[in-house]
Amino acid sequence: MHDAEQETFVLKTMPEQFCELLEKIGIQAQAKEIATDEAEKGDYYSRHFTQTPRMVTNKGCVDLQGTSIDVVHIIQKG
Repeated sequence: MHDAEQETFVLKTMPEQFCELLEKIGIQAQAKEIATDEAEKGDYYSRHFTQTPRMVTNKGCVDLQGTSIDVVHIIQKG
């Protein structure tokens, strides 16, 4: 192992990773706990189209400050 490498790895959730990426481009963001936001309730996809997958995993939400977007809901389909 090289001296410049860290010895420990910090596990981060998907919203925490998104927050770090957004902060690099100057957007203030805060990760929320899973299933605590109103956007996470209900169906994520419409059931009227056959191409729509039924298996959807909720990965959490990110709260944005100083933008016209309030919340970003992160989902995984498949």
